[in-house]
Amino acid sequence: MSIRQVFEQSIEIRAAATLVERCIVDRTLMHKWLNPLLRCDPQGEWDTAVGSRSLFIIKIPVLQPTLESVVLERQPGLIVWGFDGFFKGCDRWECQPQIQGTLLINRFEFQIPNPLIRFGFNRFAAPWTQKDMKDQLRRLKRVAEQLSQKMGNV
Repeated sequence: MSIRQVFEQSIEIRAAATLVERCIVDRTLMHKWLNPLLRCDPQGEWDTAVGSRSLFIIKIPVLQPTLESVVLERQPGLIVWGFDGFFKGCDRWECQPQIQGTLLINRFEFQIPNPLIRFGFNRFAAPWTQKDMKDQLRRLKRVAEQLSQKMGNV
């Protein structure tokens, strides 16, 4: 039986919610804050509309584990990628406008169906994944705030 797990992180960013959202959905900007071991490739043209598909590839020599993802939900300030592979679940990004910028909430909700992979993940990779989520949010904050400063916003 696979247990649903949830990792949620948030960060305050001194940039407008629309700019923070742009950092999440613009593939060029995404690769500035995404873990350097990850690559996101579109299946077809890059798009973040509901139904758009992409591959998140972990750049490990030879193996290159891949998660197929599809945009499940899309609204201004919100994107939810669903994925299937060694993980099954979703990655939710929500930009909440604040007086001084944006509160960005990232919620990673998943199951690992394979008991051996689940054991390995929980034993070795879960703390690394949570740390990496925090690191990604800090990198995204830096990208958004630098862009905001260049544009003379917030």
